[in-house]
Amino acid sequence: MRRIRAEAARQPHTLEVVGANPTSTTNGVARHYENLRGWDRGTIIKRGEGMKVVAVELPADIDTLKIEVFADLHIGDRQCDMPLIRSRVEALAKDSTAYCILNGDILNNATKTSVSDCYSEAFTPMEQIQQAVELFAPVREKILAITTGNHERRTYNKEGIDLMEVFARQMGLYDRFSPASVLLFVSFGAAERRKSDGRRMTYSLFVNHGSGGGRKEGAKAIRLADMAAIVDADVYIHSHTHLPMVMKQAFYRVHPNNRSAALVSKLFVNTAATLDYGGYGDAQEYKPASKDTPTIYLDGHRRGMTARL
Repeated sequence: MRRIRAEAARQPHTLEVVGANPTSTTNGVARHYENLRGWDRGTIIKRGEGMKVVAVELPADIDTLKIEVFADLHIGDRQCDMPLIRSRVEALAKDSTAYCILNGDILNNATKTSVSDCYSEAFTPMEQIQQAVELFAPVREKILAITTGNHERRTYNKEGIDLMEVFARQMGLYDRFSPASVLLFVSFGAAERRKSDGRRMTYSLFVNHGSGGGRKEGAKAIRLADMAAIVDADVYIHSHTHLPMVMKQAFYRVHPNNRSAALVSKLFVNTAATLDYGGYGDAQEYKPASKDTPTIYLDGHRRGMTARL
C-alpha cells in the first residue's frame, strides 16, 4: 500500500492522497499536487488539519457508475429501520456497477452527556460497531470512502475515541477513512474521445457529513450549496440534515494558462436518514422525514452526472 502525503505551502488546508488498495491509483492526483509549491512527501497529517484525498480506479467496463450513500442510519436507535438498510446493502451487493460511501452517523452512539437518550438505546456503542461491521462486510470491496458524523464524534470529543475510525480499522479500510471530509476521485469506463489511449472518465466528489441544526428546508439547501465554497468538485455529498435533496448548478471554471473559462455543471446531493418517526425526533418536534435517499449516477463515456430518489 502506498501512502502519499502532501502539504501545499501558503494553503490553509493539508491534503492527504491515499492509494487504497491494488485497484486504486494516486499517480494522476499526485502529479497534480506536485505542481504546488512546498510539496513534501514526509508531511504528517494530524487530525483536524485537512481533508483526505482518495483516488480509486474502478473497472473499465462500467458504462454507468452507481453510487449509494449510507448516512444517518443511526444503528442502535430504536427507530432505526434495519430491514430497509439490509435491503439496500443486499441490492448493492448484487449490482456489479454499484459502489457506496459511508457518510457518518452510521452509529447512533447516544451518551450520558448527549441530547440523545442513552437509556433508550437498543444496543451499546460497541454492539453498534459490531452490527455495522457485520452489515457492511459483504460489500467491503465496494466502499469508496468513510467519514465520521457528529454522533460518532461524541465519543471522540469526550474520550478521544472515534467509533468510525474503529469501524474502518476493523473493516481494513482505514486508508479510506477521514474524521472530517474526503475529496474522492473515481476513474472508470472509457472516455469517448480518448478510447484509443485507454483514458478513463474521472470524477471528483467532495464528501462531508455536515453540521449545524437549521430546521427549515431553505437553510438546509444553503448549507448544501455552500460546500462549493470549500473545494472545486464535480459532485458534493452532504448528510446530517435528514432531508433528501438533489440540486444542479452551473459554474464557469477558469483556465488561467489559456485565458479561458468553461461552463461546467456541479451536482449537489443531500441524503436522507433511515429512521422511523418517534423517539428523539418526536420529542424535539422535528418533522417526519422521508427515508428515500438519492442514488448518484456517473456516465463512464462522456461527462454526465445525475441523482435520483
